[in-house]
Amino acid sequence: MSNESNKINQSIPRATGLMVIVVENSNPNGDPDQENDPRRRSHDSRGMITGVSFKRKLRDLVLRKEDPVWQKLAETFGITQPAGLWSRNGFCFDILEDRDLKGSEITNLIQEGENGGDLAAFQKRYWDGRVFGNTFLPEETKGNHIRSGVAHFGLAVSVAPVRVHRLTKTKMAPPGGQSESGEGPSRGMAPLAHRVVEHGVYCMPFFINPTGAQGKRGTGCTALDIALLLKLIRYAYPHTKSDIRPLVEVRHAWYAEHEDDLGSFSEFDFIEKLSPKRKGDPKNTVASVSGVPLKEQYDVPEALPNDFRGTFRGGKLYDLTSELPPWCDTFSIK
Repeated sequence: MSNESNKINQSIPRATGLMVIVVENSNPNGDPDQENDPRRRSHDSRGMITGVSFKRKLRDLVLRKEDPVWQKLAETFGITQPAGLWSRNGFCFDILEDRDLKGSEITNLIQEGENGGDLAAFQKRYWDGRVFGNTFLPEETKGNHIRSGVAHFGLAVSVAPVRVHRLTKTKMAPPGGQSESGEGPSRGMAPLAHRVVEHGVYCMPFFINPTGAQGKRGTGCTALDIALLLKLIRYAYPHTKSDIRPLVEVRHAWYAEHEDDLGSFSEFDFIEKLSPKRKGDPKNTVASVSGVPLKEQYDVPEALPNDFRGTFRGGKLYDLTSELPPWCDTFSIK
């Protein structure tokens, strides 16, 4: 077997992670049921960011093939475009949840799948389908479809309650807004359109489960797919900024691999011990404020405490914002 085939067939390690996301004067995830207010829990006003929202950022970075993030990572991982599709060793990096993708294209691809329509062509085409799974397949699959993925991102909840500020936006009206006589509004107003969290620290757990990759219900996910995912995390917010979301950052992305696929530590304990806490506020009941350094408001763990009970593969805890596990480097051509 070639070295390239060995890499593709490399096993995916089971892993648990926790992202510490800092938000300042931004809306990290609007709630359509509340006129796009930042999401908050009703009983304690703690902010929320859905896993769906975060995965959308990752999908967009892979979807936008002309942007610098994809160009750089494709070069790093040796993903090329020999015949119109970006691929490496037969695995392509299209996005299934693409707003421009038509359902008929999916149906045709499945019906023309390799080995008598076993979805191999579908699996090899879409990166997000392999990594996250999907519920988008049509009835023509006759039950032979992907249900769950390998990477799962949980609901992020803020450590403390968050305060939401709202204000009305104004701007000059476009030239077409006036009549031929020159009459009409000279400016436009959007009442309470600007809805942001003043300051918040959110914790989003994530999980890599290799069980979802193999078998009849598997997604066909490869270790290369996961290496790309881990590399993308640090770029998710800075390269998808918007007017309403200018200051959101993954401050830490803690990641630890279990010694075996059955688990070697408690995921609940891991998340609890790496979650920040409000200074001088044991119950985390007071909202933090903008303009004050993070570490003056929160105790932010930089490592696991000595009383953590569990073992990691290689004995290493990684922060993906600055370092990837060594096996990811085996896919790099630089």
